[in-house]
Amino acid sequence: MRVLAQRVTSAAVTVDGEVVGAIHPDGQGLLALVGVTHDDDPAKAQRMAEKLWQLRILDDEKSASDVSAPILVVSQFTLYANTAKGRRPAWNAAAPRAVAEPLVTAFAEALRGLGAHVQTGLFGAYMQVELVNDGPVTVLLEM
Repeated sequence: MRVLAQRVTSAAVTVDGEVVGAIHPDGQGLLALVGVTHDDDPAKAQRMAEKLWQLRILDDEKSASDVSAPILVVSQFTLYANTAKGRRPAWNAAAPRAVAEPLVTAFAEALRGLGAHVQTGLFGAYMQVELVNDGPVTVLLEM
């Protein structure tokens, strides 16, 4: 599982002109782009949620858990692009929808279980993601 975490002052996901998920924190929040591979499982999704929730990338080395920062979770299979050969990425490392969708949902639910205010995108949809990256701070988490 990979999560590209971005510290944001706002973020929103739009599908077909309709906002399906948005965060507008009073301070900072996180946008979590989530990629799933074939050997991921619910336990890994739980551990990744805990790691993101405790990650100290907000102001004054605080974590989302320290300040109750909201998190926008968006599925992102392209995090598993293989660009080693040629000019066209291969997607064979990304898990198929039947595996990935429940694990992205499990990740978001695990964050909620930890106390996070979580919004989500729409799995498998063509989404437009708007964000104001704060810093900029972007960190790749892998498990």
